[in-house]
Amino acid sequence: MATTQAEDPYALDELGIQQPPKSLWTALAQIGPGIILAGSIIGSGELLLTTGLGAKYGFVFLWLILLSCVIKVFVQTELGRYAISSGKPTLTAFDSIPGPRLGAHWLAWWWLVMMSASIFQVGGMAGGVGQALNMVFKGFSPWLAKSISSFLPVIAEEITKRPEHPWAVLTTIACVLLLASGGYKRIEVITTFLVAGVTLVTVLCVCMLPATGYPIRIVDLAEGFDLPKIFQILRDNVAVAAAFSAFGITGVGASELYAYPYWCLEKGYARFTGPRSDNPSWGERAKGWLRVMFLDAWVSMVVFTVATVAFYAMGATVLHRQDLDPKGPEMIKTLSKMYVPSFGSWTEPYFLVAVWAVLFKTMYVSSASNGRLLADFFGLANFLSYQDAGQRQRWIVRFSCILPVIALALYLAFGDPRLMVIIGGFFQAATLPIISGATIYLRYRRMDKRLTPSILSDILLWAAFLIITAVSLYAIPQWAIKSFWPK
Repeated sequence: MATTQAEDPYALDELGIQQPPKSLWTALAQIGPGIILAGSIIGSGELLLTTGLGAKYGFVFLWLILLSCVIKVFVQTELGRYAISSGKPTLTAFDSIPGPRLGAHWLAWWWLVMMSASIFQVGGMAGGVGQALNMVFKGFSPWLAKSISSFLPVIAEEITKRPEHPWAVLTTIACVLLLASGGYKRIEVITTFLVAGVTLVTVLCVCMLPATGYPIRIVDLAEGFDLPKIFQILRDNVAVAAAFSAFGITGVGASELYAYPYWCLEKGYARFTGPRSDNPSWGERAKGWLRVMFLDAWVSMVVFTVATVAFYAMGATVLHRQDLDPKGPEMIKTLSKMYVPSFGSWTEPYFLVAVWAVLFKTMYVSSASNGRLLADFFGLANFLSYQDAGQRQRWIVRFSCILPVIALALYLAFGDPRLMVIIGGFFQAATLPIISGATIYLRYRRMDKRLTPSILSDILLWAAFLIITAVSLYAIPQWAIKSFWPK
C-alpha cells in the first residue's frame, strides 16, 4: 500500500502538525536521529581506526579525538535547524545553492564521490565481522572449503587462504535482509539497543584497566595535551595522515552530517512543525521542535564521545604498551589482545560479540543512510522521478540493499579492513570544509529569520568551520606527500 501524503516524512502539510513536548522527559522520548547517528559513529572508526591510532601513538592524539567529537556537532545542529524549518534534506538543500551543476549541483556530485570512497569503510566492517566470527567458529571455513573443493576448487582454495571470507559474505547477506525488511522505527530500535550495550561494555572495560596492569595514569592524559610532543609527532607525514583520517571519521563525520537531516525528517520533526508560514504559531512550534533536535544531537554527542574516548584509551594503554598495531588479516586477533591477556581468556567470546555488534551495526546504519541520500541524489540529477512516497521508499530500500554488496566486493578485492577504513576516512575529512561552508551559506542566506541562532551559536559554527578547514589545509598536503612522495 502506498504511503499517504500525511505519512511522507519528506512532505509537509497541515495533517502532520503536532505540538512540541513541554517537559524534558517527554522531549527525551522524542529523540532518535542522533542515536541512529551514534550507531554509525560508534563503529569502524572507533574500533579499527581510533584504537589503531592509540596503539601506535599512545595518548598523543587525545586532544584531536575530543576536538573531533565536539566541534562538528555545531555544523550538525545547523543542518538540522535548516531541515526542520524548510523540510529539505541535505542534498536538496545544497542543490538550491548557486553554483555549477550537471543535472544536480556540484555539491551533490561531490557527495557521490565521497560516498563512493566511504563504501570502502563498509567493506572494512564486513571484513572485521568476518574475522571475528571466524575466530569463534574456526571449523566452519575448513569444512566449507573441503565440501566444495571437488566442484569449486578455486573458491575452496581462496577460503583456505582467507577463512574469514565466508563469514563476511554471510554478514553481508544478513545486513541486506535486515535492510530490506524495515524502515525508520526498526533502525532506531536496533541502534538504540546496540549503542547502549557497546558503550556500556567498553566503558566498563576502561574502568577495569587498573586491575589488569594497564592503568590510565595522569601522565598519560597529560601527554594528550603536551604541545611540544604533539608538534614533534606531527612532523611525521604518516602520523598526520593517520590523525587526519581519524579526525574525519570519529565523532560526526561528513557522512553523518549529510545523513542527519534525513533522519530528522523521518523522525517527523519537520512534519510535526508543518509547512512554513507567517503565522506566529508556526515559529513557536518550530522553536519547540528545534529544542528537541538540539537535545537529540547533544545527548548523542555525549554517548559517542564517551565510547570513542574509551576505545582510544584501550588502544593507547593495552596495545601501545605491548607495541601492537591492529591491521591486515590479523586485525581482530590483535584487537582481542586489548581484552584477553588483560581480563582473561573468558573474555574473548564477549569481545568477539562486541566486535560483531559494533561493526555490523555501523554497516547496517551506514547503508541505510546512504540509501536515503542516493535516492535523493538520483531524483535531483533527474535519473529518477518519484510519483509518490511509496515509490521513493522502494528506491531507498533498493539502494540500501545494494551498497553492502558493493562494499563486500571491495573487501574481497582489497582484504585489509583498516586500510579500507583509512581510505574512507580521508575522503570524509576532505569533505568536512565543503559541507561546513555550505552550511554557513544556508544559515545566512536561507534561514527563516524567526529561527536564526544565537550569537554564541554563530561564533561556534564559524569556529567549527575555521578549525575544520585549518586541519584540512594542513593535513591534505601531508597525506599527498606520504602517498606520492614516500621517503
